[in-house]
Amino acid sequence: MKYPCGQCGASLVFNPGTANLKCEYCGFENIIPQSEEDIKELDFEGHIAKLESREESTEDITVKCGVCGAEATFDSSISSDECPYCASPLSTEKKSKKQIKPKSLLPFKIEMSEADDLHLKWIDSLWFAPNNLKKRARLNGIHGMYMPFWTFDSFTVTFYTGERGEDYWTTETYTTTDSKGNSVTRTRQVRKTRWHRCSGTVYNNFDDILIPASTSLPYKLLKELEPWDLGNLTEHNTDYLTGFRTESYQLGVVDGFENAKDDMQDPIRDKIRWDIGGDHQRIHSTNTDYQNLTFKHILLPVWISPYRYNEKLYRTMINARTGEVQGERPWSWVKITLAVLAALILIIGVIVLIFMGSSNENYGELLELTTTVL
Repeated sequence: MKYPCGQCGASLVFNPGTANLKCEYCGFENIIPQSEEDIKELDFEGHIAKLESREESTEDITVKCGVCGAEATFDSSISSDECPYCASPLSTEKKSKKQIKPKSLLPFKIEMSEADDLHLKWIDSLWFAPNNLKKRARLNGIHGMYMPFWTFDSFTVTFYTGERGEDYWTTETYTTTDSKGNSVTRTRQVRKTRWHRCSGTVYNNFDDILIPASTSLPYKLLKELEPWDLGNLTEHNTDYLTGFRTESYQLGVVDGFENAKDDMQDPIRDKIRWDIGGDHQRIHSTNTDYQNLTFKHILLPVWISPYRYNEKLYRTMINARTGEVQGERPWSWVKITLAVLAALILIIGVIVLIFMGSSNENYGELLELTTTVL
């Protein structure tokens, strides 16, 4: 969607860090109407049966990259472009895709120039990076993307079986040899554990378990962009999307919830260990019931910089709310090799200094030790 400037007629774009649309030519700003309506959770089980219903979904025109598989919405006037995820030439053959409509989003807060600076500082902080990495990383520029995420809420009831370990101490007699070579008998305290079978039920309340719904970027890196200030989510408004691209989700809500259950496991098991008590805990089995399950489809802002180095794809991602930077990087094996050689020379130098003050009888030992190090 395009929004003309009321002053000069040029297209307005969302101004990061504000609630305004701004003209890049004359500076005119238009305030985005704000909704006071709370962001409502969708009933998970009831919604699964209605995923295809029109009232709960939206039909967008998307473009799919033939290399990395990313699907994103694009301006209808574009005839050719470059994929923002893998920097591959992109033929914008469009198709209609029906999906669950996003309910809320976090607007961009960090501007492109600041994101570019953060990217370059991150590259400068990398150890053993190639000398020309900064130049290569800037070739394809940086792109602002609204990426799809799911959030899940659930009250869980977990029945478990396990064992509680309680420590106790015993006195043990043993025989050893003293400094004079005599055999002597001594005692020592030995810790042992007594185990008891147990079972019980624990309860957890989960709020906004965040799951990336994109498969275009590494899942681990997307998770490491956290935390997000989800308390500042605002109702979905296409005004915020102007000037940016939006990716369609590829991980559906059902598969997304499976990932959410994985994220819930550690807190549940921690609660079980607390409930078992004692000095040690063993968990044999768990059975969890997920109650009052709800979810949201949301969009979160990410700056992405893709580039290729020695024909391999690397991507840097920046949380456009907090400035957190995560990414893939190449290594300079020349620098690593030189560092290893320098370390070996340093070690050998220390060995030589130690033995220089020794008698000639130790030179054979020095030679043998130096050979071992090399």
